Amino acid sequence: MISVLMSMFVFAFIGAISPGPVNIIATSSGASFGFKRTLPHVLGATIAYTLIVFVVGLGLSATTVALPVITEWLRYIGSAFLLYMAFKIATAVAVNTPKINVISQPPSAWQGALSQGLNPKAWLVSSSGVSIFVTTHSQPFFYLFIFCVVSFTLCLLGISTWAVMGHSIRGFLSTHKRQISFNILMALMLSMLVFTILLQ
Repeated sequence: MISVLMSMFVFAFIGAISPGPVNIIATSSGASFGFKRTLPHVLGATIAYTLIVFVVGLGLSATTVALPVITEWLRYIGSAFLLYMAFKIATAVAVNTPKINVISQPPSAWQGALSQGLNPKAWLVSSSGVSIFVTTHSQPFFYLFIFCVVSFTLCLLGISTWAVMGHSIRGFLSTHKRQISFNILMALMLSMLVFTILLQ
């Protein structure tokens, strides 16, 4: 049990901490609005991923059969949504500057959940994890519960880490020009990830 649990932690940690659309959005929001105001996005994305793991775990056989179709739909719908998020980041008004009173809003919990739920990688990673750590055991529902708890914990930690990284560079982003440049850089990175998804 201990070895399985450790393997779950390693698997979930790698998936959660690696660069991806949700983490890039968290970094951008953390830099613009701080960690506290980015928490809804972090929690929304974390809860969404945990639900994905749960749903995949309950119906892995049906999901596996339909996965190519689901993945194809998610690829295009998710890509469109993420490009929209990239546009929002790139065109965000710089905050905390004396000349500008309009403050853009950080991504909501709903947007965090959508960016996770429409991410094909989230479904594929969760399917892989469930097939490795859940379906191979004689008590699949027990192991599914454990895997959901581990996934929630590590996903929360991973996305929070990226948000904190963004928050930590707020001092550097004290000028209007630097904020705009950073937002454009984050938007470009997110767009590049989208095109990578489309080319797969």
